[in-house]
Amino acid sequence: MVNKTKTTANVSFTHEDFAALLDKYDYHFSPGDIVAGTVFSLEPRGALIDIGAKTAAYIPIQEMSINRIDQPEEVLQNNDTREFFILTDENEEGQLTLSIRRIEYMRAWERVRQLQQEDATVRSLIFATNRGGALVRIEGLRGFIPGSHISTRKVKEELVGEELPLKFLEVDEDRNRLVLSHRRALVERKMNKLEVGEVVVGVVRGIKPYGAFIDIGGVSGLLHISEISHDHIDTPHNVFNVNDEVKVMIIDLDAERGRISLSTKQLEAEAGDMVRDPQIVYAGAEEMAAKYREQMNTPPASMTVTIATELSLEEPVEA
Repeated sequence: MVNKTKTTANVSFTHEDFAALLDKYDYHFSPGDIVAGTVFSLEPRGALIDIGAKTAAYIPIQEMSINRIDQPEEVLQNNDTREFFILTDENEEGQLTLSIRRIEYMRAWERVRQLQQEDATVRSLIFATNRGGALVRIEGLRGFIPGSHISTRKVKEELVGEELPLKFLEVDEDRNRLVLSHRRALVERKMNKLEVGEVVVGVVRGIKPYGAFIDIGGVSGLLHISEISHDHIDTPHNVFNVNDEVKVMIIDLDAERGRISLSTKQLEAEAGDMVRDPQIVYAGAEEMAAKYREQMNTPPASMTVTIATELSLEEPVEA
C-alpha cells in the first residue's frame, strides 16, 4: 500500500499584488475622453456610471444636459448605456467626474457652424432681453441678437416669448460667441421679392447726418445723403421729416450684409427736384425708374463697339 501525501504550495498573494493585477487590466481614462457607460444608480443630485473603471464614475445633475433640468430622471434611467465625457481626473476616492452637457455643447457648436456655412435661416424664441439686445437659444446654445439687428416696431421688452427668424452673424466657439441677426433674415426674405431699379413706397423712420432710414414693408433701407438729389444737400432734415411717406428706387441689394440701398436722386428729371418739390419726383418716379433700368440693361458704348469690331473681323463661313 502506497502512502499518498497531499502537498500544498505556499502561495503568498498580497493586497498590493491584487491592486497591481487590477491596474494591469484596467483601462486608462483621461479628462477629455469620450467613453461608453451604463447608469448604475440614480442619486438625488446625480448618478453613478459604470465605465469599466475600478470605481463607479459620477455625473452631477448640472452636467447631465445642455438645458436646465430638475431631476436626473429627466435625462437618465437605470441601465441606460450611452456616451459620457470625462470631465476631471480621479478624486482622492478614485472616482472620475463625467459630463453629458460637454458632449452636447461640442455637437451643438458643430451644428451651428454647419448652419452658418449653409447660410441657413433658423427660428428661435427670445427668452430674455437686456440693454444691448435679446437672448435666444440655438441648438441649446445661448445666442445674442444686437439691438441694431432686431427689426420690429415692438418695444424690446415685449419681445420675450416671440419667435423670430434669424441669420448667423458670428459663430466663435473659442470665445463662446454666437451672434445672430433678425434684420438680415427679414431683408433676405424681402430681397427675394425686390429688384434693383424697382420703385417702392416707404416711410421715413429715422434721419441721421449721413442719410435717412426708410421702412419698406417691414425692413429698413438706407437713403444716403449723396443719393437724395443731384444738388448738394447739407442735411437730410432739409428734405425729410420722420414719418414722411416717400417713393424711392432700389439701387443695391446686399443680402450678405443685410442692406438695401435706396435713391431718389436717380428719380429726378431735373437736378434739385427733390429739394424744390419732392412730389414732382414722386409723380414721375416710375418713368424715371424705367429709364434707369434701360440704362442698366444697355451695355456701354465702348463694349458695343468692341463686340461689333470682333464680329466684323470674323471670317465668313463658306457654304
